[in-house]
Amino acid sequence: MGESGEQPREATILLVDDQPANLAVLRQLLEAKGYRVVLAPSGQVALRNAARILPDLVLLDVTMPEMDGFKVCRRLRQDPATCEIPVIFITARDTKEDLIAGFEAGGLDYVAKPFQEEEVLVRVRTHVRLHQLARELVHKNEELERQIAHSQQLSGRLSMLAEREVAHWGLESIVGESPTVRRIFQEIHLLQGNLTTSVLITGESGTGKELIARAIHFGSPRREGPFVPVNCAALPGELAESLLFGYVKGAFTGASADQEGYFEMAHQGTLFLDEIGEMPSGLQAKLLRVLEDCQVWRLGARNGKRVEVRVMTATNADIKQRLDTGAFRQDLYFRLAHFTVAVPPLRERREDIPLLARHFLKLFAAEMGREPPPLSGEVLASLQAYGYPGNVRELKNIIERALIESGGGEIRLHHLHFLPAANHSSPATGTAPSPLDLPLDLDQAIEEAERRVVKQALDLSAGNVSAATRLLGTNRNRIYRILGQEKPPAQ
Repeated sequence: MGESGEQPREATILLVDDQPANLAVLRQLLEAKGYRVVLAPSGQVALRNAARILPDLVLLDVTMPEMDGFKVCRRLRQDPATCEIPVIFITARDTKEDLIAGFEAGGLDYVAKPFQEEEVLVRVRTHVRLHQLARELVHKNEELERQIAHSQQLSGRLSMLAEREVAHWGLESIVGESPTVRRIFQEIHLLQGNLTTSVLITGESGTGKELIARAIHFGSPRREGPFVPVNCAALPGELAESLLFGYVKGAFTGASADQEGYFEMAHQGTLFLDEIGEMPSGLQAKLLRVLEDCQVWRLGARNGKRVEVRVMTATNADIKQRLDTGAFRQDLYFRLAHFTVAVPPLRERREDIPLLARHFLKLFAAEMGREPPPLSGEVLASLQAYGYPGNVRELKNIIERALIESGGGEIRLHHLHFLPAANHSSPATGTAPSPLDLPLDLDQAIEEAERRVVKQALDLSAGNVSAATRLLGTNRNRIYRILGQEKPPAQ
């Protein structure tokens, strides 16, 4: 309410008086000021109307037959629906005892008869506004409580997700007992306790660099924040800056709204920049500025925004060679490589191959709803003799395909499919059988043709089942069914 004297919008007044002349005068006065007025010629009518319309204020005469104003007020206060409605008494009995009785009954104010119009309007306006403000405050408190409850519920869900992420991406997900793996474990433990040190993870493709980054993040207090992985080699050149740092509305054609970048998404968490060696030189300078200032400047923005992010990077390129040729900034390298974790290729830790093979076998057998079959000595020897140009990722694909082709049963040598460079022959890579070799039964011929097509797709995708399903435009269930000749794994 301002000094203009305007009454609160859409306020309802309940007038209670057994004298029609008083009701008429007050009604005219209040309606002239924009109030909605409801009349009650007795206490009983007043109680019914109050419960029905829940007015913003009750103007209540004290002297009425059958039920006086004090009794009406006490009844209003006893009803939870009407107990908060303000009551102003209109009374010719303005003795000290009467005033005390009115306040004890639950009244907030009084107007003495004969009343002055301006006095009535001022008191009505004041109490209506106070009542509406109190009601708004209650609603805001209720909304705040709902938001807090919702936030706590979300927090609980996020905590559960974080716990699952820790279980999925923790050290337990890194399999191996070789000296190099034990060294990596020690380095991960050190980095989990340091929340700000930037980390550069080097190693060939498929060695598990992102897995190490996730283990560091989800094993540290930062696990409550986001882990945002970005493949720098896949960033479109013309969009790379806006994707990393964000943009404001109107920064370029098509920028119809403000958009945060990967740095802001990773606030209070970890930003993992994979293939950092492929980042264009122009973008390297801007990345260095963000790392030094701890501020991101959205494309087109006039002001920077502070971010608190741990940056971890990875590369499978020879970063020292790129430094020598000037393809990578030396100052950025030193900023990113406060701590370097070197991940060896699988061929340099062959003693871990049996552990990894059994680990993947257990995972994929669980997907098929089976117990993992044992691996024979000759199968293990064959797995350890191979060079794995695709490293751990390739071993994972080989095990998955072998289990599919074996139908979940014993894995034999002919179920192992290596790249042609290895000294292993694969039935799937041989010459196609002549028509005379096919079974005469049409259904069997179709099944055999399906198996050959699926095996060729798996060869083309280096044993990656997901890639093979995309090549063939089908799904994993069908591939399991064609090669395993068993029911597809439970989803």
